[in-house]
Amino acid sequence: MRAREAEVFDLGYQRYTGPREGRNRARLALFENGVRTVLGIGRGGRAKILPVGLFLAVMIPAVVFVIILAFIGEGGADFIPGPADYYSIVSVILIIFGAIMAPELLCPDRRDNVLPLYLVRPLTSNDYLIARFLAFFAIVLVLVYAGQIVLQAGLILTASDQVEYIRDNWQDVPRILFMGVLIATFISVGPLAVAAFTTRRAYAAAFVIAAWLLLNSISDGLTVETSCTIVTTGDRGGDAIIEESSFEVGSTIIPEEEVVSRECTRPAGDLAPYVGLLHLGGVTDNINNMVFDVDLEPGQGAPSSMAVAELHDAFPIGVYVLWTGIPALLLWHRYRRIRL
Repeated sequence: MRAREAEVFDLGYQRYTGPREGRNRARLALFENGVRTVLGIGRGGRAKILPVGLFLAVMIPAVVFVIILAFIGEGGADFIPGPADYYSIVSVILIIFGAIMAPELLCPDRRDNVLPLYLVRPLTSNDYLIARFLAFFAIVLVLVYAGQIVLQAGLILTASDQVEYIRDNWQDVPRILFMGVLIATFISVGPLAVAAFTTRRAYAAAFVIAAWLLLNSISDGLTVETSCTIVTTGDRGGDAIIEESSFEVGSTIIPEEEVVSRECTRPAGDLAPYVGLLHLGGVTDNINNMVFDVDLEPGQGAPSSMAVAELHDAFPIGVYVLWTGIPALLLWHRYRRIRL
């Protein structure tokens, strides 16, 4: 039987002769791809709804405050939250953004098993991980700073003497920048670490949000002040045991200047300050209060924050390091064994 004759076709394949931009260009391309993925750039309109909606949710409080300032004028500045308060207001929105959007960067690549395709280029698993983290960190940092910029611009423009306002408040600028980096790091690391252990984005988002709600509820429930002993001066004199729900220091019931001391009981007892450290929302809020030198008055902050304020500053700092350092190590450990 005669075999078919073989034929060779010249398809015009040629070696690449253009510039070889090397490892840094591959890293930059991966970073750009990460930014586009999170923001939904290059995809359909439905992919952009969530990031745009969350961005607007972060910006709306600042815009509303600026509108109030525009109508009320400088006199309304006392009712507008400062830089420290604004970070506390948007922290919930930021963690929701992190929980939902961070898995977009890691889960699809692991589910579709495309990581080996990245590593055939001059990239390592560390390069991949760092580029993904920096892409998400950059987006979160923009979100964190955007509202502060709008709010500070409104405060400056509505001040009667803008130069004097800047002179009196310029110290807030480095504090805003410093806290922005800390908050963006915390928001980025945790959700990415969770996303590294599943291929389903919904599971990662649900776990982060559930852990956030559960730990916050437990912490606040065990640190809330149930009853207080108030030592007053003036006509009242002596001790008064008053239920927390029926008194407010600084109100017409008990003027703040008449309060000599205040001792309250909590479900967690003497362990309440340490239980308060479990509050995930307070991880950055406690550092925020330290950086902006905020002294919490009774009833001003969350129960866990009030409890943690009784501890030395080293405790909230250590908790922040643990809540960012441990997830970062888990994330690195998860990807360091990936090879081509």
